[in-house]
Amino acid sequence: MVFTHDTRAALEMAADLVNTLPRTGPDPADRLVTHEDMTRLLTAHPYSGVIRRDDRELAEVRAIRPRLRELWETPRDDAAPLVNGMLQDGRALPRLVRHDGLDWHIHATDDAAPLATRMLVEAAFAFVDVIRSGENDRMRVCEADDCAAVYVDHSRNRSKRYCDSGNCGNRMNVNAYRRRRARGTS
Repeated sequence: MVFTHDTRAALEMAADLVNTLPRTGPDPADRLVTHEDMTRLLTAHPYSGVIRRDDRELAEVRAIRPRLRELWETPRDDAAPLVNGMLQDGRALPRLVRHDGLDWHIHATDDAAPLATRMLVEAAFAFVDVIRSGENDRMRVCEADDCAAVYVDHSRNRSKRYCDSGNCGNRMNVNAYRRRRARGTS
């Protein structure tokens, strides 16, 4: 395992949150518009602490998506100041906690901080591990022609090329097969 459980969970949450942006995946729609959309995200990535489930919270969570997306598109040395800014903006104060059957892990903000702040700081803190371990090449953008979704490559040999959100790998393999067949080189 490259990353600890809490780092991996925070990276996966950040990727899923970024992938709700419009024009990210094969579906061009914004996938974080309603409270039901937020509930789906929080069901997949549960948070302890205060969750208001109101329009303001939804707007705040939507607003952090471009900042998180930037982490996937920025080289390692340039990502460090972005991460530091996120940690500073969220007034990060890391501490070890244990709750809900989870063993010791890090919470980087107060449980009463706004949900968007906790999400941003948690993702930034996970990127601290990414940057420190030199694993930025695991933070990828889907290589499918019609997809810009982000993902974390957890494969041993760092060979993953497509996201899991839109059957991209299968679709691109079928397209490549059809091209080879049309050229007579299948």
